[in-house]
Amino acid sequence: MGATGTAANAAAGSAAYPREILQPGAGPIHGEHYLPSLPEQVRWGYVPARDSEPVLRIRSGETVTVDSVSHEGILEDQGRDPVAYFGELGVARREVLDDAVAIAREYARVERDFDVDGPHVITGPIGVEGAEPGDVLKVEPLSLLPRVPYGVVSSRHGKGALARRPDGSAPDGITIGEVMPPVATDGRPGGDPEAYGNVSVFTRVRRGRGGELSGVLPVGASGEAAFPLGPHMGTMGVAYAAGGGALNAPELNSIPPTLGGGNIDIRLLREGSALYLPVFAEGALFYAGDPHYAMADGEVALTAVEGSLRATFRLTVCKPGSGDAPSVAFRYPFGETEAAWLPVGLSDPDGSLNGQVSDLDSAMRRAVVNALDFLQEDLGMDRAVAYAYLSAAADFHISQVVDRTVGVHGVIAKAHFHG
Repeated sequence: MGATGTAANAAAGSAAYPREILQPGAGPIHGEHYLPSLPEQVRWGYVPARDSEPVLRIRSGETVTVDSVSHEGILEDQGRDPVAYFGELGVARREVLDDAVAIAREYARVERDFDVDGPHVITGPIGVEGAEPGDVLKVEPLSLLPRVPYGVVSSRHGKGALARRPDGSAPDGITIGEVMPPVATDGRPGGDPEAYGNVSVFTRVRRGRGGELSGVLPVGASGEAAFPLGPHMGTMGVAYAAGGGALNAPELNSIPPTLGGGNIDIRLLREGSALYLPVFAEGALFYAGDPHYAMADGEVALTAVEGSLRATFRLTVCKPGSGDAPSVAFRYPFGETEAAWLPVGLSDPDGSLNGQVSDLDSAMRRAVVNALDFLQEDLGMDRAVAYAYLSAAADFHISQVVDRTVGVHGVIAKAHFHG
């Protein structure tokens, strides 16, 4: 086990963020392999199945650079034309990614269901030599480079922490006047996507003197709110469901995370972290998407600051009994940073195959059980003592409340443990 990053590496990484637009194949490519996101290498709204054919094959321990593409600017409520959409926001054509344009053009011939299909552009899958069901795939994000100097935060489909119910009423705890986006502008399912009243907030990226990047949002007529970026991939996963031969089978929808990871949305999984995923298919069939420039715990509006990233991963196969992965990871996703272990809990880890509960309490309970299992099985802690420790010294964060399957992750500080 072990995450590879250091604080110094993170600082060096922020200073090394490229200034140019990272069009496909242009600029720094850090991996031994390179995978662009051209139409033949992506799926829009769905993840690979266990019998999917890899678009790239690599050996365990090798590195691969993936040019991920954000869905913002190509979705139905934005006109499915990124040049026109971003052009209206003052973005020059040269700052619009060519692969986003190509994906939008290719899928213009494909009928999508805006109310059902996932929004994410999923790149892959990547087959990793030697990976077999019962193994763990260790995913290490080594570098995460913003490809363009802007992102978008959206609230759409009448979803998010303050969304109305499907029947139009207010959810428990708030009034109809407190629903977001406001009900008066919120269209009904089955209508014109452009009339849904969806809210997309354009977010400029500003570079500081030391190379650090900030997102900037307007406040009033002349003020602003500036916040540091924390690039990470919202989606990192391995093939989990069978799919039954259909590319758009419901169990392959890109929105809910599963035991194979996927749309896990944990903001701590940045450069230098590691995500351990149980393997369900030959070659693991790793995929990535939903790139984020910044996200807060909860992701309450529905999306993070969505923005395309050039992500470099090391993919390593961990065999049972090797000690290279936490024991929990052979049955459930598990995260790690330089400073902490991150047990994960999901409300519907089967990807909602057996119904959708979306119960945050269920996710919390599973995160606590996975934390207990880790402390007992891997660190040798008495289970009752471990339960007391979690109550006294470990934090549990809401990963997100918007992906149908909601998530919680614990943060167990490594500095607390000695000997």
